[in-house]
Amino acid sequence: MNILSEIIEVKKNIVEEKKKKFPLEKISEKVEKIKNLSIYKSLKNKFGIIAELKRCSPSAGLINFNLDFKTTSLIYQKSGISGISVLTCEPYFSGSIEDLKTVREAVTLPILMKDFIIDEYQIYEGKYYGADFILLIVRILENQEIKKFIKICEKISIEVLIEIFNIEDLKRTFRLVDNWENKILGINNRDLETLKTDINNTLNLIKHIPVDKIIVISESGIKRKEEILLLKNLGVKGVLIGESILKSKNIEEKIKELKN
Repeated sequence: MNILSEIIEVKKNIVEEKKKKFPLEKISEKVEKIKNLSIYKSLKNKFGIIAELKRCSPSAGLINFNLDFKTTSLIYQKSGISGISVLTCEPYFSGSIEDLKTVREAVTLPILMKDFIIDEYQIYEGKYYGADFILLIVRILENQEIKKFIKICEKISIEVLIEIFNIEDLKRTFRLVDNWENKILGINNRDLETLKTDINNTLNLIKHIPVDKIIVISESGIKRKEEILLLKNLGVKGVLIGESILKSKNIEEKIKELKN
């Protein structure tokens, strides 16, 4: 079993346990009146950086187990980024839904609940704890699941980041999604099975995407401002960056460097 399959198996058990403590019926009643901030509008208006918060990952290992999510998210906001990605996945990223709540209470930026979403329960949970947009990874979901989850997102007014990795994912997505309002297409430069990153993944796939009609962001493996400029010139509207910011000695300076 590869790491991706392992994460999904563990995730199924975690979600089932959560349903017992806070049932779907109860959580779904509470989310409809919650307003959300729009990452879609933000990236439509100008190129942006979505900065990530995570303690560790299977690829990077330990980044900072004592990461202060509140303090760091306030630094992110002060630095003028467009949104914050919060890794809520447990145990592989040492994240939790409480981290999302912490960040929501601290900042007024759009927040991504970044997790392996395999059950509608997680979408409602994300909205309840303060997420403005959620991640749907095409390669781990069946067609009917993608369609169902997008419908739920539209119903409860939460935006969607639809993540692809290869041309097959892209073709499937184009067959399944015809309305890109309040939806963003993310190209992951990391192969979730081998965990290797290559920015050329975005450079190759962007050629097949009508960037005048779809907001595209590039995710993972982006470390330098030269890479951001290259992506921007090809029509990418934003980048999602975690490790290179979190591992820097001065987060504000690193974001400033990337933004410039």
